[in-house]
Amino acid sequence: MASTVTLKLTQDELEILVDAMEADMEGYLEAAKEARGNTRREEVATFTEAANRIQALLTKVQDLIEE
Repeated sequence: MASTVTLKLTQDELEILVDAMEADMEGYLEAAKEARGNTRREEVATFTEAANRIQALLTKVQDLIEE
């Protein structure tokens, strides 16, 4: 299991992190769509997994902003 890290961030910094993760996730989703169109299954799986992992982290960070 991965080790954990504790960060102290302001709400503004959390929002910047959310924006960056959303942009990164969109890039992976677009890459998966393009790979799907070219029938590159392994790349589709890789890009989709990356987008899903970003989404999971994004949800955690967004929950912190709403507190």
